[in-house]
Amino acid sequence: MDDRLRRAPIGVITVRDGTVAAANDAARELLPGEDPDGKPIEGAFPQSVADSLPAAFAGASVAEASFEEYYPTVDRWLSVSVVPDDGGATVYVDDVTERKRHEQARDRLRAERERVAMVDRLIADVLREFVDAASRAEITETIRERLGASDRYRFAWTAEHAGDGPVVEGVAGEEGETFPAVRAAIEDGDTTPEARAVDRGRVQVVESMSDASSVPEPVRVAGFADGIQSVLAVPLSYGSSVYGVVGVYAGSEDAFTDHERSSFEALGELAGLAINATRNRRLLLSDTITEVTFELGTASPLAAVSDRCGAELTLDGTVPDGDDGLHCFLTVAGAGPDAVVDAATATPNVEAGRVVRQAGGEHGRIELTLGGGSPLVEAVSQGATIRTATFEDGAGEVVVELSPDADVRRLAVALGDGEPATVRSRRDRTRSPTTAREFRDELGERLTERQATVLRTAYLADYFESPRGSTAEEVAASLGITGSTLLHHLRASQRKLLDAFYDEFDDRAE
Repeated sequence: MDDRLRRAPIGVITVRDGTVAAANDAARELLPGEDPDGKPIEGAFPQSVADSLPAAFAGASVAEASFEEYYPTVDRWLSVSVVPDDGGATVYVDDVTERKRHEQARDRLRAERERVAMVDRLIADVLREFVDAASRAEITETIRERLGASDRYRFAWTAEHAGDGPVVEGVAGEEGETFPAVRAAIEDGDTTPEARAVDRGRVQVVESMSDASSVPEPVRVAGFADGIQSVLAVPLSYGSSVYGVVGVYAGSEDAFTDHERSSFEALGELAGLAINATRNRRLLLSDTITEVTFELGTASPLAAVSDRCGAELTLDGTVPDGDDGLHCFLTVAGAGPDAVVDAATATPNVEAGRVVRQAGGEHGRIELTLGGGSPLVEAVSQGATIRTATFEDGAGEVVVELSPDADVRRLAVALGDGEPATVRSRRDRTRSPTTAREFRDELGERLTERQATVLRTAYLADYFESPRGSTAEEVAASLGITGSTLLHHLRASQRKLLDAFYDEFDDRAE
């Protein structure tokens, strides 16, 4: 072998009659085993999956060839060129492992970027359609139809949360035998990923369905036959309320990346928000409303406190506290307000409390902040308007207004403790507009949401009483704002209130 070839930075192998005649040092480092001289080229060279090198020497004469292949025995990518000559051939070999791995990493990143962009576009399309959705059914249909039609997923189905388990609404895509098996499992009371998503209020992912003991066996068997490998179950929730669930089934184990899971989690929250908004819109615009009176037991923290303190608690009004909390202003009778606040703040789901006004030893007004999971918060988060509520001797009576198509049983399950809350009465009534309502609507259009919240909180906290039941600092602390911000909002809202009252409207921005 020529000295220049011996010193070449790439491997050079001369072959005569299919046998290695010589190999330079670079080639010897790339080839496995001992000295390749005198060995058949097929035996001296590592084996690849395609076996392209032996194929070049298989004919009556050596075929010119050039290829890059992965060789598992040496864990390398090799670039190989076979150049025939009069006496045989010269094989040039170069290690291109680092370059190939960079290319593979680049291709993976490009594919991941394209996949992320596609999923984001898909979810953005779904969200745009929420804007025009007039009902819960339209929202869930949009989700399953768009996801089921996507090339990324096999099928998607949605269900409503009815308290005692998911109730299937529909399916879109290639359901095969898997979806009927899922439906049968739900009807039999088996725990599916979708049922867990509803119970836990969190996205559930199964990456290898055939091996997942958390999936009912008939579903695993059907999924294996259909080529289904992964499942994503997304709760449709708002605050502490779960309205339903969507199950998305895919044909690969890596169908749901961390980014996709986060995107679907956001989709579930926005869908819950949209469902809640449609319910509130129907209640606001409907001429007919359904008035329902529920009986609550000690699962209600306010009922439990009334029993513990021997007090009667009457709800005067509420102010939302974020997505899953509620400021409740209550009149206390039969017990000291201080004792009631102490007992309440030691009760689960009561996050804070204070005395607003003390009127004698066993009478006054208090403010309690209820957290997610308490019945009153559940009622509000499901679109109900609380008209009245009283609690005494460990029992409560709550009167709510619902839109005519609201699911009363679903709300009863949310208000109950294991069993649906007792419905004492239910009636539909026509809501006739009144001058007072028109006034409130007109004012409501002029107040910002923050101004309305601040004004109502200050009113219920007896800030406008003389003497005041709450100082500006106390009201501000309740709302999590500074005293100066509170006063700014109060001045702006009071001016708008006076303008509306005197019909001397001022369009200045406050």
